[in-house]
Amino acid sequence: MTANEKAPALPERRVLDIGALRALSHPLRVRIFDILEQEGPQTASTLAAILGESSGATSYHLRALARHDLIHEVTGEHGGRERWWERRAGGIVYDSRAVQGSPAGEAALQVAVAEVQRRRHDELMDYFTGRIDKELPEWVDASISMTSGISMTVEQTADLIKKIEALIDEASEKYRDQKGMGVRRVSVRSDIFPLTSHTAKKESGS
Repeated sequence: MTANEKAPALPERRVLDIGALRALSHPLRVRIFDILEQEGPQTASTLAAILGESSGATSYHLRALARHDLIHEVTGEHGGRERWWERRAGGIVYDSRAVQGSPAGEAALQVAVAEVQRRRHDELMDYFTGRIDKELPEWVDASISMTSGISMTVEQTADLIKKIEALIDEASEKYRDQKGMGVRRVSVRSDIFPLTSHTAKKESGS
């Protein structure tokens, strides 16, 4: 890359509207959405085999996700009669400001976020409560669940989030299509949020 060339821009993150939030408020759709991200393009039949569901059920939920542009059909790659589906490029954002003032939108956001976080928690528990040392011994030193309390201002916290996002985006772009021996899908998570002040609650008498 020369000094005058620019790196390709990463796909923009999409702020989900009410329709997309409702589409992701179903447990099976969240699992399908995750599998498409983790395993790549799938058909209703391949998803049915993975999930232990009927292809009719997975086909129905695929269409529901597609209606809200969360996934799209892949053409000319796999052949055959079945339709292949993949996730749209770019990340998604659950932003309360996008549905502020809409009771239906706020309810859809709450349900969707709760379902997604439940799925994330289940994945985390499955991994860290299992026998990593026996099943994936080479990954023991490449796995971590860490919490750190830091005293920061809003501006400092926002700056930290931007730095973490940039680091993750860089790795995502660099290793996007990597395949081969020893390569696995890795879940990268960062939970950053202000803690509730228990002291303030006691002082207020609550």
